[in-house]
Amino acid sequence: MARIAILYICTGKYDIFWSKFYKSCEKYFLKEHVKHYFVFTDSLKVKSSNRVHTIYKESLGWPYNTLLRFKLFLFIEEELNKFDYTYFFNSNMIFRKTVSEEVFPTAAESGLLGVIHPGHYNKKNSDFTYERNPNSTAFIRQGDGEHYFMGGFNGGISKEYIMLIKKLNENINIDLSKGIIATWHDESHLNAYFVDKKIKILSPAYGYAEGWNLPFENKITVLDKSKYGGHEFLRSTSTSSKNFFICFLKSLKDKLLFK
Repeated sequence: MARIAILYICTGKYDIFWSKFYKSCEKYFLKEHVKHYFVFTDSLKVKSSNRVHTIYKESLGWPYNTLLRFKLFLFIEEELNKFDYTYFFNSNMIFRKTVSEEVFPTAAESGLLGVIHPGHYNKKNSDFTYERNPNSTAFIRQGDGEHYFMGGFNGGISKEYIMLIKKLNENINIDLSKGIIATWHDESHLNAYFVDKKIKILSPAYGYAEGWNLPFENKITVLDKSKYGGHEFLRSTSTSSKNFFICFLKSLKDKLLFK
């Protein structure tokens, strides 16, 4: 039985997705293994428990909530080292079918897992929306790269994934020091990290866009944000200063209790 760490961010109004994600993940994802959830949030709707650990995260606005996610994850590096595998999921994802050990990458697969983006599975390399600015650490040359991976679901063996987290945080900081933000933020940097590695690859079945007609079984759905108020609504902040201190104190307590 493996120990699984799940990374999840729901700041601002993205907390509306938490309940559905959690319930579906408990029902369908790695049911035979022990799962712990590390939830970065500014919401009181996410309740801590023995396996749900809340870490206060103030909304930084767009695009920094997504761009700086790797910096967040380093805050709990010590805890992640206690787990066999670590996975990140976008907040608007929901499990539809059983997802089991097929998500476990081997050492021969760099210990890492990526999911082919549903909008790019049938496209040519020249159509991939890689970062093309040579001054960015996320730069990928024309002709390089066989797949375009989505940023919403990735992970792997914890020690390998922590190495990924550290490197991408470093690269993003280098870019920011130059005034550069990659085209698709964290996703651009993830693709650059994967481009020269053999990794475990999953099909868009594990990132099936809601409402699309794709030739894959729908195992994990990416919910359509327009049905929940749209990007601008969800990115806005709903946390009061009172909530700030309550959540912050709760996150500290939870961190001290975690074993």
